[in-house]
Amino acid sequence: MADVLNPFLDSSLIEMVLIFLAVPLVFILVSTPRIIGKLRENALTVRDMYKRDLPNIPTNGGLIILLVSLFSISILSLFYGRFITPLNYTIIVVVVLFAFFGLLDDMVDIGRPAKLILLFFCSYPLLPFITTSSIFFPFIGSVDFAVFYPLMITVYVLVVANLVNMHSGMNGLAPGLSLIVLAALILKALFFGTITNALFIVCLTGSLLGYFWFEKYPSRIFWGNIGALSIGAAMGAVIVTQGFVISGVFMLIPHIANFLLYVYWRLNNKRYPTQKFGSTGDDGNLIVPNPLTLKWVLPYYVKMTERAATNAMFAVTAVFCMIGFFIPG
Repeated sequence: MADVLNPFLDSSLIEMVLIFLAVPLVFILVSTPRIIGKLRENALTVRDMYKRDLPNIPTNGGLIILLVSLFSISILSLFYGRFITPLNYTIIVVVVLFAFFGLLDDMVDIGRPAKLILLFFCSYPLLPFITTSSIFFPFIGSVDFAVFYPLMITVYVLVVANLVNMHSGMNGLAPGLSLIVLAALILKALFFGTITNALFIVCLTGSLLGYFWFEKYPSRIFWGNIGALSIGAAMGAVIVTQGFVISGVFMLIPHIANFLLYVYWRLNNKRYPTQKFGSTGDDGNLIVPNPLTLKWVLPYYVKMTERAATNAMFAVTAVFCMIGFFIPG
């Protein structure tokens, strides 16, 4: 493979990565139960549409993930400051900008066209750190995109954030899928990239790992658009800055397939009316209107519970992440 094994990989580097994972994990496990209570007290809730009784579940949990990640890297910088490169702080800026728009979208629906236009500029801070305009394609080689490459990078981060936002809806689905992809990207950066440029992403992944305990089925909290857009932006940022543009595409093939199904759905809206959620029958199995979103494909043809459908999506993404790990580019 074209990727070269990181010559600086040693036990101390692995130990540092584990610490950057563990600190936010502990913080979020301790703080989230109390925050869930506060969100419920203040009626910051949404309906869980896949439960028979439609319970109100606290939302905007993505803000917890982000704040714990920022707090953790601040603490860790006191001990590992010399390892945290400037790129980490630029990625923080990008992730926070996407999170801001996610929070805004949760509060006021600004519409998909406006959101896409505004989010396009949020990944601009990454451009000074992009030192090449070439992409390595397996079986083809390096292709130089010259002046178009900066545009491609900003669009790439924007697209990844929105793919994560779209491939969601069931308990723990989007956070779980994101956790799988981020774990694969961190391992790839550790073995074939520059992990010190992604230490904030490691903190974010540690936070997400702890948070997932609370959003997995049955969810006690939802992460909202702020979670989807900020974590999606983090994925896109680590992909483009580590040079994993092509392998990142492979890891995100299930998300891309979900988007293509959505496009087909929109083009055939008269035949398949718009419906954002399915429901759950008396037997506990999902009732979905069509197979035109990836999470609905299996439940449309086979009787399946929400938990089973979510686990199936986890398995599919894990397979493509394993493939993407070994693909260069």
